[in-house]
Amino acid sequence: MTLKIVGAAYPRTGTVSLKLALEQLGFGPCHHMKEVIDHPETAPLWMDAADGHPDWNKIFKGYVSAVDAPSCYFWREIWQQNPDAKIIMTDRDPDKWFESVNATVFSWGWKATTAKMPLGKFFWKLTFDRYGDRLDDREFMIGEFRRYTDEVRRLVPKERLLVYRTGDGWGPLCAFLGVPVPDAPYPRTNSREEMSAMMADAAKRLEMAPWNPKSA
Repeated sequence: MTLKIVGAAYPRTGTVSLKLALEQLGFGPCHHMKEVIDHPETAPLWMDAADGHPDWNKIFKGYVSAVDAPSCYFWREIWQQNPDAKIIMTDRDPDKWFESVNATVFSWGWKATTAKMPLGKFFWKLTFDRYGDRLDDREFMIGEFRRYTDEVRRLVPKERLLVYRTGDGWGPLCAFLGVPVPDAPYPRTNSREEMSAMMADAAKRLEMAPWNPKSA
């Protein structure tokens, strides 16, 4: 397993668009939370990682890049295993980020829904348990977001880090990766409405998903 790109950014910061962009630029397949939803049999590997026993070679077998959760929560460990990888952190206004996650992936409704799924333990251990009962505490969550992004900026050398917003377009991303700018618009997808629809579809599919984690 050798990743060329490690994404160090929370969900709902343009990570789906970045995944599509990286794959269009030749840095795919790109791992994203969608990969776990589509392949729930990989969830036990992430549970093991959360317990301090990661097998990054198995998790990222066949992948060239990784963005979004759950890999963002382990970005330092993954980078240590891939020291030549470049780090990309998609960024967003903290208040807008909170409003987005509070209405979608960190909402109490989604939390209650995932509790009924075979993948429930995965979602709780890898995401919800990080924040306890403070998911709707704006001040706390924005503070966590800022602490996290400040940590990435502090730990990664400037020449190895791209802090990027979707609205920046292809230019900064292609310059950072040393590739030509495509003759196509930068992907813009996964609005709040699209995310809500995807979550509804995932809930429907994952209620039936076969999964038998070792920790069950």
